[in-house]
Amino acid sequence: MATIEVQGTLFDALASETASAPSPRAGQPALTSLTAVRRTHLSAGAWVDVRPNWFVGADDVYAALLAEVPWRAERRTMWDSVVDVPRLVHTYAAGDKLPHAALAAAREALSAHYLAELGEEFMTAGCCNYRDGNDSVAWHGDTIGRGRTEDTMVAIVSFGNPRKLALRPRGGGRSIGFTMGHGDLLVMGGSCQRTWEHAVPKVANAGQRVSVQFRPAGVF
Repeated sequence: MATIEVQGTLFDALASETASAPSPRAGQPALTSLTAVRRTHLSAGAWVDVRPNWFVGADDVYAALLAEVPWRAERRTMWDSVVDVPRLVHTYAAGDKLPHAALAAAREALSAHYLAELGEEFMTAGCCNYRDGNDSVAWHGDTIGRGRTEDTMVAIVSFGNPRKLALRPRGGGRSIGFTMGHGDLLVMGGSCQRTWEHAVPKVANAGQRVSVQFRPAGVF
């Protein structure tokens, strides 16, 4: 299957925005403007927004995620075997306290920015801990809940070492890729969960990376 790299990395965004971003005090991350998101229209009403360097001073958030999230390993039935899920996970339900105040601020900022388009707020925060290049996510769409029949959004913030998020049309077609770096934001919207699939492929060498996925209620 051919692969198109729509954007090689999210690190390269908007020198003007980066230059004007607030300079946080030590241990005080800040969010840059969401008006600078770049939208890539896919097919069948799906789209992806990216905002490189959304978090300024993301190290403190990353450290809190590694230290404070009650990470757990899962096992899953696949074919005739029970196998380890290749990553650590935890989900914060609506109303749960998040491990860093900046994550709560990020969820509020996303809710405010996308409210007119989404029609509701982001509520939950799913966390994935990719310990190295062997940890991954297979091709899937978030269609267990309302995403199976409704347009929705999933907003992903990445912390730590860069990893590629790949997308491809459901049913086959050329894939595209976005490499998410430390503090980068990617939002999948429209029909993306129904008509496209996404994955984090294994790689030969990679450092640790944590992603936080903000979703509306009832989207899994």
